[in-house]
Amino acid sequence: MFSPRLRGGVHPPGHKELSNASPIRRFPMAERLYLPLQQHLGAPATPIVKVGERVRKGQLVASSQGTVSAPVHAPTSGVVRALAEHTAPHPSGLPVLAITLEPDGREEWDPSLAPVSDPLALPPEELCLRIGSAGIVGLGGATFPAAVKLGSSLKRGVDTLILNGGECEPYLTCDDRLMREEPGNIIRGALLMQHAVQARRVIVGIEDNKPQALAAIRKAAEGQGVEVRSVPSRYPMGSQKQLVQLLTGIELPAMSRAADSGVLMHNVATARAVYQALCQGRPLISRVVTLSGQALTHQGNWEVPLGTPASYLINYASGFDCAPARLIMGGPMMGIQLPDLNVPVIKGTSGILALTRKEINTDEPGPCVRCASCVRACPMGLQPLEMAANIRSGDFEKARSLGLDDCVGCGACSYICPASLPLVHLFNYAKGELDSRQREARKMEKTRALAQRREERLARQAREREELMAARRAAAARKAAGESPS
Repeated sequence: MFSPRLRGGVHPPGHKELSNASPIRRFPMAERLYLPLQQHLGAPATPIVKVGERVRKGQLVASSQGTVSAPVHAPTSGVVRALAEHTAPHPSGLPVLAITLEPDGREEWDPSLAPVSDPLALPPEELCLRIGSAGIVGLGGATFPAAVKLGSSLKRGVDTLILNGGECEPYLTCDDRLMREEPGNIIRGALLMQHAVQARRVIVGIEDNKPQALAAIRKAAEGQGVEVRSVPSRYPMGSQKQLVQLLTGIELPAMSRAADSGVLMHNVATARAVYQALCQGRPLISRVVTLSGQALTHQGNWEVPLGTPASYLINYASGFDCAPARLIMGGPMMGIQLPDLNVPVIKGTSGILALTRKEINTDEPGPCVRCASCVRACPMGLQPLEMAANIRSGDFEKARSLGLDDCVGCGACSYICPASLPLVHLFNYAKGELDSRQREARKMEKTRALAQRREERLARQAREREELMAARRAAAARKAAGESPS
């Protein structure tokens, strides 16, 4: 039964049985890997290798740039063949700068990589630095650099670390399989992150439709001081605000960070990556990816080297049973529609879905009938129909006053809408427009401040010149009168 403490939510068909029946399989190396320098939120990484250079597995090939950034490492040994633009995993299909790596088949590791003998003996700050140097980002989809999140949480004094095992998006089962197959590594990673931020307690939240994962994590957590809780399987349970509120009773304010409320949340796959980095000396060079959708001949989960082209992954792993009506990277609710399969697997690729026409909504948007289904479904207690009406009329500020900034973009309102209105697209458009206006306002304010400072400077210089000229005239007058120049 869904907890009455939380609002709204929907129950889309899970379709998780398509991909979670078999264990995770290791994917072979593609003939070419394409490593985008922008695989995370923040500034893109800076390449430190040259075309023609041979690199080893795990070697740093692009360093982080700025405070919010993440480095990129070679998923295997081979030769750098190009540093050029390649199709980005983005609906626009616009290219991004990427390193093209040709594997040599040797799988020769970088000798400088080594596990930490006792990571819990290291100072928390050192752990954060090592996690950052491993290129780890949030693997639940947000791709925010993990070290930045951990470091800021350490400074703020976080009380509770939450490990998100919700995986509420339909079709996706990569986290489910990881929790079943590597529960010990996930718990060890959680304890390392707990030490890194000096949190008092650790809670793992897992949806109740994953009984095998729950049992495995509970067994691995025995005697470790880690609390494992079952949460209702209702979308968007994996959202930070919903899971934090359910597990701690804390309601996160709009436009705030969870760390400001004493909470830090990370994905279970991120915890596993932290364990691999510190205890195995392995940077983030691969991840588990769900292949699903009824257009595929075979579905499942694969451990895929980063940079593997999606076309190679699908053709080798299963192939198409029929032409897909839509290709999605991520989940169907919050994932992105792909322009084609030339895009590479990156750190944030939790799944690649090939959906048939029957699996997608092809209805044309109709007029809003004001049924309030979207209001009942909104987990944030907002009024999507009113916000959408104001956005259509161009009154973005009114939409903001109705709680636009609280919208988490989960898509529950769009899913439940009988008129098939693209509500989330409207909200994202309005947020982008408001951000653009704020940037423009800041730019104008900065221009005004610069102009004002220039006017003040010119006025000051004019006064100084006038005072100097007056002093010279006075001195000349005294000299003419035979007085001392002083």
